[in-house]
Amino acid sequence: MTSDFSPEELSRYSRHMALVGLEGQKKLKKAKILIVGVGGLGSPIALYLAAAGIGTLGIVDFDVVDESNLQRQVLYSVDQVGQSKAESARERLLQLNPHVKIHLYKEALSSKNAHIIKDYDLVLDGTDNFPTRYLVNDACFFFGKPNVYGSIFRFDGQVSVFNYEDGPCYRCLYPSPPPEGLIPNCAEGGVLGVLPGIIGTI
Repeated sequence: MTSDFSPEELSRYSRHMALVGLEGQKKLKKAKILIVGVGGLGSPIALYLAAAGIGTLGIVDFDVVDESNLQRQVLYSVDQVGQSKAESARERLLQLNPHVKIHLYKEALSSKNAHIIKDYDLVLDGTDNFPTRYLVNDACFFFGKPNVYGSIFRFDGQVSVFNYEDGPCYRCLYPSPPPEGLIPNCAEGGVLGVLPGIIGTI
């Protein structure tokens, strides 16, 4: 029923609904998605989910906007440097789509607050450290939530869906984290904010 949408929403999503239909758009509006980490991966994810009309977005991030991350964390701007990433993300996302509900968790995900995962349909893991990655996996497994995982290392990237319809989880692939210090962090290894193929054309 079109009554599920305001006239503004019907206009906004009209080209989208040409592909997914009214029922598809209703599913998007009813969906609740938790994004853990709104950095280089979480930034574009949050923008596109909000633009698409996801009904509820949860954002978990304790950090602040850093100038050295702006070349890839496209959710933020220079005037937000030093501000809460979660608060800055909400501000930008509501400018993009005021019809989305956004819940903020301005703290690191831990065993004490991981229960928030049970309130969402899907979890998107955009974290950059192994302890949190394993915690997200374990909480998703415990609460029966699909876990969409992504990571990058220099020019390489990985993406997968874990714990979907009783499928394997992250620990099935990687039973235990690597030794501390084996994998360099973003500052040590470097992170690109543009597609590598572009570099060869300029």
